[in-house]
Amino acid sequence: SQYSAVDTSPLSVYIMQPIWNKIIKIVPLWIAPNLLTFSGFVMILFNYFLISFYDWDYTASGTSPGLIPNWVWLFSAFTTFCAYALDSIDGKHARRTQSSTPLGELFDHGLDSWATSIFVLSFFSVCSRDNGKTGVSVYTMYIYLSIVLFNFMCSHWEKYNTGVLFLPWGYDISQVILIGGYLFTSAVGVEIWQKPLLLGYYITDILVILLIGFSLFLSFPQTLYNIHRAHLKKTLKNDSLYEGLLPLVSPLLLFVLLTVWVVLSPSNILAKQPRVFLWMVGVAFSNVTCKVIICQMSGTRPELLHWFLFPLALVVYAAISGLLGWMEEAVLAVFTALVTAAHVHYGVCVGRQLSEHLNIYIFSLKKRVQE
Repeated sequence: SQYSAVDTSPLSVYIMQPIWNKIIKIVPLWIAPNLLTFSGFVMILFNYFLISFYDWDYTASGTSPGLIPNWVWLFSAFTTFCAYALDSIDGKHARRTQSSTPLGELFDHGLDSWATSIFVLSFFSVCSRDNGKTGVSVYTMYIYLSIVLFNFMCSHWEKYNTGVLFLPWGYDISQVILIGGYLFTSAVGVEIWQKPLLLGYYITDILVILLIGFSLFLSFPQTLYNIHRAHLKKTLKNDSLYEGLLPLVSPLLLFVLLTVWVVLSPSNILAKQPRVFLWMVGVAFSNVTCKVIICQMSGTRPELLHWFLFPLALVVYAAISGLLGWMEEAVLAVFTALVTAAHVHYGVCVGRQLSEHLNIYIFSLKKRVQE
C-alpha cells in the first residue's frame, strides 16, 4: 500500500520542517535512508546505556550533588537531537534518492516503536526516583511509560483503520521538551528537579500532568475523530467493529498482565528492578506494535493473541502465586534477555525477508543482482 502521512503540528510545520530541509542538503546522495534511521537509533541506545552506567537504579539524581557528570546531560541533548533530526529527514532523503520502499517505512516505524520507550527511560534519570523527599515513584514511571506507548500504538491503530498515519502533535513537542530538559539540567544542575517550581508542584508533576492532558484531551480524541471521519466518508479499511478493534486486543492484554505483575508481585519487582522491568515493557510493546504495523502495511489481519502473551502469562502467574519465591528477580532478568533477543531476531528476519522480496539492500542503495 502507498505510504501516506499527515503532519499538522504547528511546531513541525513552521519551525522544524524548515530546519530539516536545510539539514537534508548536507546528506550525501549515496547514503541509504535506512542508514540514517539506524544511526539515530544506535545513538539513543548508546546514550541509554551510558546513563544506565551512572544511574542503574534511577537514584543518582536524587542524591546531592547529583552523581551523573554534567557532560552526560549535554551528550543526551545532542544524541536526542540527532536521533530526532535523522528520524525526520530519513523519509525526505528516501524521496530525494528515489528509494522509498515498504522496507524503509517498516524500518523507520519499527525502530521508532522501540526508541519511544528508550527516550522515556533515559529521561527518568533526570528526575530521579522517589527517595521519600523528592523524585517520582517507580509506579508513576510505569504509568507514564504506558501512556506514551499507548499513544504510539494509537496512531498506528488509526493508520490500520484509515490507511493514513496522522503524526501526533505530541511527537515534536515531546522531542523538543526532552532536548530542552537535558540542556536545562546541564545548565542549572540536577537540583532544580528536587525543588518545587510552582505552587508547591515540581517540574516532574507538571510534565506528568501535561502528558496525561495531551494524551486524554488531544491525541486520543484526535484518533477517534479521524476514524469517525473515515467512517462517514466510507474510506475505512475494515467494515466490522471487531476487525477494527482487533489490533488493540494484544496491547491491552499485555498492559493488563504487566500491571498485574507490578501490583501483585510478592517481592515488589518494579521497585527492586525498575530498569530491567521497564526495559522489558518497552521491548514487549515494540514487538506487539511491529506486528500491527506489518499487518497494516500488508493488508493482513493481526492475530487475536500475540505469542508473547503466553510465556508472559506463565511468568506472571508463577511470580504472583509465590512459585518463583526469591528467584523472581533472576527470572525477570532471564525473561527480559529472551524477549530482547526474540525482538532483535524478529527484526533481522523481517528485514532480510523484505530486502530479498524487494530485491534491495537494507543499508545500501546498490541494487541486488538477480539470482
